[in-house]
Amino acid sequence: MAWTRSNFLLAIMMVTFGAFNTVVTKWADTMESVNSAGELAEFNHPFFQADGMFLGEWSCMAAFFILRCVNRSRRRRNVELAPDDSATNFPPLIFYVPAFCDMLATSTMYVGLTLTFASSFQMLRGAVIVFTGLLSVAFLNQKLRYFNWMGIALVIVGLVVVGLSDFLTLSDDSSNDEYDINGIITGDLLIVAAQVVTASQMVVEQRFLTKYNVPSLLAVGWEGLFGFVTLTILLVPFSYIPAGMFSGNPRGMLEDPYDALVQLSNNGLLVVAFLGNIISIAFFNFAGVSVTKELSATTRMVLDSVRTLVVWLFSLAVGWQPFQYLQPIGFVILVLGMFIYNDAIILPYMREKGWINDTLPEEERIVDGEETPHVNAPEQEKISEVVIRKSSMNSSDGASSQAK
Repeated sequence: MAWTRSNFLLAIMMVTFGAFNTVVTKWADTMESVNSAGELAEFNHPFFQADGMFLGEWSCMAAFFILRCVNRSRRRRNVELAPDDSATNFPPLIFYVPAFCDMLATSTMYVGLTLTFASSFQMLRGAVIVFTGLLSVAFLNQKLRYFNWMGIALVIVGLVVVGLSDFLTLSDDSSNDEYDINGIITGDLLIVAAQVVTASQMVVEQRFLTKYNVPSLLAVGWEGLFGFVTLTILLVPFSYIPAGMFSGNPRGMLEDPYDALVQLSNNGLLVVAFLGNIISIAFFNFAGVSVTKELSATTRMVLDSVRTLVVWLFSLAVGWQPFQYLQPIGFVILVLGMFIYNDAIILPYMREKGWINDTLPEEERIVDGEETPHVNAPEQEKISEVVIRKSSMNSSDGASSQAK
């Protein structure tokens, strides 16, 4: 199907705002401002920034209701953006557990982002595929096919290569005083560990939420609301928990929202970056939902790969990191693993050409005493859509698996 002008606009929006979200978050981490102790210091407030991200997700709820009113006035019905009233007949509290997982994962990733490169932050989030596949087998009784395992293996190789590139970057550039080996390793591990929580969120959503017909934008909005309220409350005890090397405020606490507000008030560019985080995550989720609906989940995965490439190129252009040849190699391996895991483009092309014939034997289609048909490419795309959405930025963008 040929792309329309609106399709191109949505694709550009998704790549632009997705890359912009990661860039402005890292930009804020690198900026300096006078803090509550009267000292010039970097803006190191990952939990405060994560709270702003949830505020942006919450705004998707407003976008949903505005679009529904507009479409109703035009007497049009749209399942994804403006459903009938029955589509919103669900208990909102079902989103609290996924929102809590999202909050934990996003906050952990933002801490990791303060310690490592923005491009590595974006690439290492591909680990969500590994943990999602394993948890789906353990808790959803799903049977992974050979290409799922191949994809997981490739993603693991890609993660190792990207992590090694970070280590070699500092080894080759000993004059770099902004990062250190221990910080890079810690940051990378935190980002990968956060993907376990993200994968758990996806499994919970797939297990308990699929029976409800909840529009994606509304789902993101509810998770944003619960995440924002919960994290805002948690910022109070966080202000009294010593954090050691993970603290970036004068009092040495896990987070200090007062110090963050003081630094924002003393640097106008910090305000721009913080508002950019809120606004960009809202537009990114809207564009992502629209791309999945108007085009396909596979298209969304391709665009998210482009977004990662944009973040890497921007980081090189502004001098946030030097070039290390292993990083693009790791990126290519990661993307290849994602495509193979989701049975997108590569394997369907090989089947079309007759190079492979991986139709399940009849006896392997019997699951729990019932015959299950072979999963063809379109059906596989629907099954994999939740993985594609979540591996799209969660993240920094950490949104619902229904949209991110």
